[in-house]
Amino acid sequence: MFGAFIALSSFLTKQNDPLKESMERGSNLYAAHCQSCHMAEGAGIPSVFPPLAKSDYLEKNVEASILIVLNGGSEPMTVNGVEYNGMMTALDLTDQEVADVMNYIKNSWGNKAPMVKPQDVRNLR
Repeated sequence: MFGAFIALSSFLTKQNDPLKESMERGSNLYAAHCQSCHMAEGAGIPSVFPPLAKSDYLEKNVEASILIVLNGGSEPMTVNGVEYNGMMTALDLTDQEVADVMNYIKNSWGNKAPMVKPQDVRNLR
C-alpha cells in the first residue's frame, strides 16, 4: 500500500511540475545542439563561447537570448565582464523546443529564472 502511495505521489508531482518537464526535454536539446560549444556544465570556453552557468547576460537579457537561439547571433556581447565576439548559428527548433532549452539553461548550473513558455517564443519569432 505504501509503495502505491509513493508511486502515485511521484506521478502527480511530475504531472504538476511543467517547469521540470520542460527542463527534462530541454536537457536533451541542450546536449544535441548547445553542449559542444557551451560545455556540459554550461561553462563555455573562455573568450570563445560565453558561459551559460551563472550568466549575468542570460539573467538580464531573456528576450535577446531567445532571439539568439531563434536567429543566431554575431553581435559582440559581454558576459560576466568578458567580451565575446563569436558567432552562433540559428537553431531550427519549434517554439516548444526553444522554450524547453531556455528553461533548462535558465534553471541549471546556479541559474534560477521564471519559466519560458512557447507563447513567449512565438511572440518574439
